[in-house]
Amino acid sequence: MQKQIVVQNETVIYTLKKSKRARQLNLTIHSDGRVVVTTPFYIREKVSERFVKEKGEWILKKQAFFKQFEGQKIIKNSKQDYLKRKDESYKLAVDRVEYFNETYKFKYNRVSIRNQKTRWGSCSSKGNLNFNYKIVHLPLRTADYIIVHELCHLKEMNHSKKFWDLVSVFFPDYKEIRRDLKKLGISLN
Repeated sequence: MQKQIVVQNETVIYTLKKSKRARQLNLTIHSDGRVVVTTPFYIREKVSERFVKEKGEWILKKQAFFKQFEGQKIIKNSKQDYLKRKDESYKLAVDRVEYFNETYKFKYNRVSIRNQKTRWGSCSSKGNLNFNYKIVHLPLRTADYIIVHELCHLKEMNHSKKFWDLVSVFFPDYKEIRRDLKKLGISLN
């Protein structure tokens, strides 16, 4: 259902979706500027509206960020693109894991490439390193940061100071890279 509110003298149009699977309020801003609020069935519309108002300034900033890319070629999140790029992404991930692991010397099980919607990478307790195929679309330095981040989880399965000390061996400016990744988001679509 389409709804709208006014934030800082600008009208924000959003789609309100009720979902059986939703456990809490969820706000998504797509790269085309669409705003979607997903809620559990028991949440009233007034609560959702208040939530959107509270996030209004952030919504406007995100929409302005995406607006700067209007008209530019974007990467489609499709199975076809995943299948086309999977091998290239795998080669990149394996090569860079091996390169960085010459320094770290961590033991890992395997490297996998996935078509994930919400993550750039992950590390399992079994020592499996998983990467989003879209890392191949990123600048090498940014892809390298993601690879090092997951590699360091082999030693520290948390985000403690020890973990960030490991990451900073190669990326002392990791905070700046993380900020850039948050701005970019995962969708790329």
